[in-house]
Amino acid sequence: MIDPITVARRYIDVWNERAHNRRRELLSENWTADASYVDPLMKGDGHDGVDALIAGVQQRFPDFKFKLIGEPSGYGVHARFHVRFSWGLGPDDVDSPIKGTDFAVLKDGRIKSITGFLDQVPAGA
Repeated sequence: MIDPITVARRYIDVWNERAHNRRRELLSENWTADASYVDPLMKGDGHDGVDALIAGVQQRFPDFKFKLIGEPSGYGVHARFHVRFSWGLGPDDVDSPIKGTDFAVLKDGRIKSITGFLDQVPAGA
């Protein structure tokens, strides 16, 4: 059985991982090889594309980390499962200035696609 909370935590872990080799390991373990990511600002395909997006966000916001907001939810069967969760991006110990909600489609327990929505983005971010 797929646990939406575990899926969302693993997703957040990959976005927070600064060590390139470990981040690639996490992508290989938890994302399909042909996974895709899209939100209003960026798009990436496969492990290389997603990894490049993550590295770019980390470079732009070097002192920020992702954290889950609220309780992830999900439905479906193992072959095709859907997870919805919200996240914040910002410095530790403060309310995140950047917030969003992502929708993941899993295939056989691994992330196949992510569609992201930006719920709160301050001017200039």
